[in-house]
Amino acid sequence: MKKVSVIIPCYNEEQSLQRLYEALKQLMDTCNTYEWELLFVNDGSNDATLDIIRQLRSADPRVCYIDLSRNFGKERAMLAGFDHVTGDCTAIIDADLQHP
Repeated sequence: MKKVSVIIPCYNEEQSLQRLYEALKQLMDTCNTYEWELLFVNDGSNDATLDIIRQLRSADPRVCYIDLSRNFGKERAMLAGFDHVTGDCTAIIDADLQHP
């Protein structure tokens, strides 16, 4: 089975992460012809972003994360994600629910 990885750079996204995860979970559960990996990259957030990501990980093994030591910027967060994904293809989405 092919695996789809989704990289999600995050910086102070505590307000949207749960809704984003619920939307992605619905997609993953509906499109079960693929294996899925959600890779959240915490880019030095100073809110509860990392705590929420850890809660998501504890509830769903498809959720993975990287915790960067400080804010490096979205582009470097994406590159860190590319270094760690394991899928056959990779997509990048923003954590703010602006992608359709």
